[in-house]
Amino acid sequence: MTRPSAYPDLSDDRPVLVTGGAGFIGSNLVDRLAREGQHVHIYDCLARAGVERNLAWLQARHPGAVHFTRADMREREALTAAAKGAKAVFHLAAQVAVTTSLIDPREDFLVNVQGTFDLVDALRSNPVPLIMASTNKVYGDLADVALEISGEQYLPRDATLRARGVDETRSLDFHTPYGCSKGAADQYVLDASRSFGIPSGVLRMSCIYGPRQMGTEDQGWVAHFVLRALSGQPITIYGDGRQVRDIMCVHDAVDAYLALWAQISHVQGRAFNLGGGPSNAVSLIQLLDHIESLIGKRIVLRHDEWRAGDQRYFVSDTSRVRRELALRTPIGWREGVAELTRWLMKDRAPRRGAAGAEVLS
Repeated sequence: MTRPSAYPDLSDDRPVLVTGGAGFIGSNLVDRLAREGQHVHIYDCLARAGVERNLAWLQARHPGAVHFTRADMREREALTAAAKGAKAVFHLAAQVAVTTSLIDPREDFLVNVQGTFDLVDALRSNPVPLIMASTNKVYGDLADVALEISGEQYLPRDATLRARGVDETRSLDFHTPYGCSKGAADQYVLDASRSFGIPSGVLRMSCIYGPRQMGTEDQGWVAHFVLRALSGQPITIYGDGRQVRDIMCVHDAVDAYLALWAQISHVQGRAFNLGGGPSNAVSLIQLLDHIESLIGKRIVLRHDEWRAGDQRYFVSDTSRVRRELALRTPIGWREGVAELTRWLMKDRAPRRGAAGAEVLS
C-alpha cells in the first residue's frame, strides 16, 4: 500500500512510544515502525506470559532502534517521562480480558481508565498524536439486534446490517467492567483532541489474529483455538458456536494504525470501527472446521453456558475506516488463519494452558 504523503518523515528523531509494545499487536506494530526507520520506545510491564519472547525478537531484529522501559500503566512517573519524550504515541497497553475484569474490576479500572487518563494528562505538555486501541465491546451485547440462525451462523434479520455490519453511529452501551473501562478510556482519548488540542484517534477493534499472538483462554481466541487443536486438547465453546465475528489479520491492523497516524491531522477526534468486515465474518463453528482442515485432525469440543456480555453477532462496517484512511482490501480469513497456523507450527511448540477456550476477545 502506498503511504499517504503526510506519513511522518524521519527528520524528527524522537522515538515513537508504543505502550504494550511487547504484546501481540504491539510487537507487530513496533516491528513495522522499526523497519521503516523509526526509533521506537516500548513501554510494557511484561505481565502477559510469553511476551518477553516478542521483546527479545524485536531487540535482536532491530538493534539500536528499540528502547525498552519495563513499567506498568499505573506507574505515573515512568509513564509521564516516556510520553513527554515521544513524537507520537500508540496506546495498546491494557487489561484485556472480560473474565479478569469481572474477578478484579478495580485493577481493570486502574490499568485501563486511570492509566489512560495519566497518559492523556502527560501529553497536555507534549500534544503529539495519540492513537488508542479500543474494542467493539463499547457497543455492548447488541441484544436489541434481531438475529436469525442461518446454517452455522447468527445473522441480523435487517438486510442492511447484514450486508454492511455495525457502523460508528451505533450508540455506546458499556457492559461488564472491561467494557466500561475501555469505553471510558476511549472517550478520554477522543476528548483529548477537543479539550487539550492533542491530535487523537481511536480504533474500535474486532478480533485481530496473526503471528506473535499468545492465545489464551481469556484473550486471543483464534490463536488459542489453533494451539489447543495442534496439541490435541479439547476446546470449550461458550454458547452454541454460531456467534459471529469479523476477524482481521494483524498485518492489516498495523496498516490501519500507521495510516491513522499519517492522516491524524484530518481525522483527529474520531473513532473508527476496525475489523475484517462482512467478507471476513465467520462463526466459531466455521473457524473450527477450517482449523481441522489445516491440521488434518479432529478437534474435541466441549460446551458451556454463554458468558456475560457475549455478543452473538458483531461485524464491523469498515467502509468509513477504509475510505478515510485509504486502506487496502483485508487479507481473507482462510488465508490469514492458514498463515497463523503455519507460524504456530514452526515457531511455537504446542503448549498446555487452562482448560477451555476464550470465545470472544
